[in-house]
Amino acid sequence: MACAVRKTSLCIRGVKPLCLNSLLSRGLVVASRKRWDEEPHRLATVRRSVTTHSAAALVSKAASTHWTSERVVSVVLLGMAPAAYLYPGAVLDFSVATALTLHGHWGVGQVVTDYVHGDLKIKLAKSVLFVTSMVTFAGLCYFNYNDVGLCRAVALLWGL
Repeated sequence: MACAVRKTSLCIRGVKPLCLNSLLSRGLVVASRKRWDEEPHRLATVRRSVTTHSAAALVSKAASTHWTSERVVSVVLLGMAPAAYLYPGAVLDFSVATALTLHGHWGVGQVVTDYVHGDLKIKLAKSVLFVTSMVTFAGLCYFNYNDVGLCRAVALLWGL
């Protein structure tokens, strides 16, 4: 069996595998007991897999950025909890409303992705999730604008 790996396919976006870096310094590693002229179809297979790998890396980058954004929102929410209690105000009210809505939307979106199957059911569930998130955000903003605000409301509940 023949295998050819291009260095650029393994070192996408600056990621360099430590164990293969010295082996790939010439640009191409061929691990084979047979010659390429004996199995020319293997090279075409490797080229197709490299193209698929590059496309998958671009999708992976977007997923990685989304994952990082989810974690940042989670950590920001942890910091907003004591700040909302100590320094309630309009800016913090709307910030908490935005962060809570995003956090809930992304979390329920992952549940939909994991547990809802079938094209029509997925589209319906994501549409319901989107509408629910919009209504939630609009309701929290309405409450912040026309009432005491989210932070003061939670403080009043704790005061009972």
